[in-house]
Amino acid sequence: MELKQIAEFKTSPELVEKLQEHSIRKHFKAGTTILNESAHIGSIPIVVKGSMKVLRTEEDGREILLYYIKTGESCIMSFLGGLHNETSKVKAEVEEDAEILFLPIDKVSVFIKEYPQWLDYIFRLYHKRFEELLEIVNAIAFKKVDERLLNLLNKKSELLKSETILITHEQLANELGTARVVVSRLLKQLEEEKRVKLGRNKITLM
Repeated sequence: MELKQIAEFKTSPELVEKLQEHSIRKHFKAGTTILNESAHIGSIPIVVKGSMKVLRTEEDGREILLYYIKTGESCIMSFLGGLHNETSKVKAEVEEDAEILFLPIDKVSVFIKEYPQWLDYIFRLYHKRFEELLEIVNAIAFKKVDERLLNLLNKKSELLKSETILITHEQLANELGTARVVVSRLLKQLEEEKRVKLGRNKITLM
């Protein structure tokens, strides 16, 4: 995806030019961690190809998925932490092979003052992430784990544009913030209901 295709940037070729001029472009393989919790935030990522996932780690080591960052999006937690000179509160990991632009945090502040389109972009992402976090809170509070599991599989399928998802039961458990044995039991149940087909480290939605 080209930066000029992002809705908020279409009216400002100058902003696109500045983003490309000041950003560093890097390629990452799936599974690569690009930001750890408590790490210093020196730049914010803009995904131009592929996707990332943002997780929160509990004190007991368990992780829970907060949201995905898709092509054309950035991490609002990086924006907020970087602008306030705080360390990261989340972990960001590449979900599928990705190409990412890293914009130095000092330029983030400059662009906010100079380009209203940049501020519009940040506010749109903030609104979207806020709604997704509300969904997570609602799911944890009111939905059963089997429903959350199926929702997560459907999200991954949509993200990867494939009915078959390459993932382990352990990884799914981490993203849901539950135990592996619980996920394995629920997946077996879903297979018996012919809603999924299980393979070695892969799950196919039926």
